[in-house]
Amino acid sequence: MLIKRILVPVDFSPNSLAALDYAADFSKPFKAEIALLFVVEPIYYTVPDFAGGASPAMAALLDEQIRSGRAQLLRLEQRYSRRRLKLRALLQTGTPHQAIVDTANQIKVDLIIMATHGRTGVSHLLLGSVSERVVRAATCPVLTLRPGQKGVRTRKRPSDKKRTRK
Repeated sequence: MLIKRILVPVDFSPNSLAALDYAADFSKPFKAEIALLFVVEPIYYTVPDFAGGASPAMAALLDEQIRSGRAQLLRLEQRYSRRRLKLRALLQTGTPHQAIVDTANQIKVDLIIMATHGRTGVSHLLLGSVSERVVRAATCPVLTLRPGQKGVRTRKRPSDKKRTRK
């Protein structure tokens, strides 16, 4: 199988960044391009809007999510450019699983590598699984990585470090 382009959806969680690291290592022998995707999901609210338009506060929140997402993608692009990888960042708005599948089709990826959050039970039932929906709908192979899976190093955020008193 010839792999030229790999799509890696991220939500900037430690699990998704670990999947990006995995994809970076995976892409090297193929000299494949990595398309890094962040999806901003529009906020839907159930409060009726009697004015007939979108709330200015909701629009501002969406704009802030897009701005923040672009800034984080830029930081990742800069970090991975030092590793001499072919990486390009993409930002989409929409339902995450659908945006991932649509982007994969539009840019003709050969593989999707993505993290799962490892939810089970009620949280899985209530929140669903983006990766599960992508696996079902994608027209290309999808490699999913569970948290703590052998060979996948989960990143810790600086705020995750335990503080100790002396």
